[in-house]
Parts: sequence; structure tokens; C-alpha cells
Amino acid sequence: MPNPIHELLAQKGVLLADGATGTSLFAMGLTSGEAPELWNDNAPEKIVTLHQGFVDAGADIILTNSFGGTRHRLKLHHAQDRVHELNRKAAEIARSVADRADRKVIVAGSVGPTGELLEPLGALTHDEAVAAFAEQIEGLKAGGAEVAWIETMSAPGEIRAAAEAAVRVGLPYVYTGSFDTAGRTMMGLAPRDIHSVVDGLAPPVAVGANCGVGASDILASLLDMSEAKSDAIIVVKGNCGIPEFRGTEIAYSGTPELMARYACMAFDAGASIIGGCCGTSCEHLRAMRDALDHYVRGGERPDVDEIVTSIGPLRNKQANQSGAIEGASRRERRRARH
Repeated sequence: MPNPIHELLAQKGVLLADGATGTSLFAMGLTSGEAPELWNDNAPEKIVTLHQGFVDAGADIILTNSFGGTRHRLKLHHAQDRVHELNRKAAEIARSVADRADRKVIVAGSVGPTGELLEPLGALTHDEAVAAFAEQIEGLKAGGAEVAWIETMSAPGEIRAAAEAAVRVGLPYVYTGSFDTAGRTMMGLAPRDIHSVVDGLAPPVAVGANCGVGASDILASLLDMSEAKSDAIIVVKGNCGIPEFRGTEIAYSGTPELMARYACMAFDAGASIIGGCCGTSCEHLRAMRDALDHYVRGGERPDVDEIVTSIGPLRNKQANQSGAIEGASRRERRRARH
């Protein structure tokens, strides 16, 4: 399969992925409980503005507005019969912006979790999950997405199902976990184990982490991932600091200066694709672009103490301080509450 990410990495050495889709769309008027994917049809001009802002800020990769684009998520908005249409439109909008840029910009089709639990914890079978992801990725491919970007994942089985779907459809793929539970994903996956999730399938273009807690925590996860497989192409898209209430509004504590430092530390820690997740605006992304463009890599990997000194304290335990048993107990408590 053609691999635009490897080609662009060979030219540039490090790539800048885009920033926060959800945070940006809420700022444009998206309301809580509204499906962002419906804006691909109802308000495409706002999605164009979103992508154009990130391209103007220097992004090499933009993610389509399709995170919740499986039938399982869209059924919450009575749109489960519009999977192909909404994902195709998401990719077409991003493609239109990328094609106008004065440089190569990669369109990555965002694929988020289904929101369902796979067997044996839930009712969704592996084959059903693969079919749902394939339906979504078919739409993204039809609209011009060049890679499937499987993100914010927690369950290894769901990552594998989405990866299998991407291979079936014929798109190269990236996948990232969200290490938000004591340094692991909610389903107990440790950062250093991210590489082996799709063993036996066509290999991914890149793997990594996104979202989670704050920038310091994702950098700690990055150290584990790059130590486990030093030759891997690793993605990090960290949150812009920590969410906090300012009056009645939620804002993120990260400044452009902090995100610039995060980007450079991520590069030193082994990431080749660096972006932002929740709270990361075009202003933050522009600072990251400028920092990476002028940064001379020192060759020394930072350690956790250096990350804390430069970026701020960890908000969570590290993965080596927690375990799958602890994660399983937490999941059982959560299930008991619902």
C-alpha cells in the first residue's frame, strides 16, 4: 500500500500532526451531545475553517472530522445508515483543504472507538467490530483519506479489529492508545506493549499515544514506547495541559510556550510524529511548528525528572507503578456502578 507518511518523514525528519478537533468545534458552536460528524453535512464551512487553521499553523497531517463515525456511535444520533456518506464527506472536506496547500499535507481518516465492549466483556464480536470499522474506513477512503488514523483506543482487541479493517479496505494505518488510567489504557494496556497488538497483520505505519491526561504523562508513556522498540515510528498527540474550570467554562492550562517545549522533548524522547489533542489550538500548534523548525536535536533522551521539571508534574502513576490487575479491578467497579 502507498505510504505517504514514510515518504514525508524521509523528507522532513519529523512531522507535525494537527491539534484538537473537539475543543475547536465547541468553540465554533458545537453543543454538548451533538454529533460533530453531522457538521460534515450541515456546516461544512466550519470544518473547512478547522482544517485550514491547522494547515496555516504548519500541520503536515490533518485528521478528518470522523472520530465517532462508526454505526455504533452514529446510532446515538439516528444516523447509523449514513456511515459511508458522513465519512466520505469528512475526507472530502479535509482533502479540499490539503489540496490547496502550498506543500504536501496528509489527510488521515480519524477512527475512534465504537463505544461498545467486545466479547467476552461485552456483546460486540470481533467480526462485527471489523465490519463496522471497515464500513467507516471505506467511506474515508472514498473521500480521499490516505491513511486510517485509529485513535484514542483502550482495548487491544478493538485496535486489532480496526487495523484488520484498514488492511481489508486497503489503507495504511496508524494506531494510538489513550494511557489515562495509572499510566495504562482503561483496559490495562501498557505503553511498552502497544507495538505487539497487531502482530500477524500487515504492520502499521506508526503507533503511539494521544489524549490521556497531560503533556507530562504522555511524554512518560513515550519513553516506555520508544525504549521498548527504538526503531518504531511513534506518534504522540498530547493534551494541552490539564483541563480546569474558569468560571463556568472548561479551559486547558497549557500555553503555547509549554506546548513548544513538549514538542521538542517529544522529539528527543523518540517521537517522529508530534501533535496536540484536547485544548490544542492553532496558536499552540504554530508555536510547536516554530519550535520544531528551529530545534537542534541534542541526542539525549530526557528522563521523567527532566520532563517534570520542564513541563510540569505527572497527574497519574506511571505504568510500571500499576498493573493490569489494578486496571481490571477498576473496570469491575465501574461496571458495578452502571
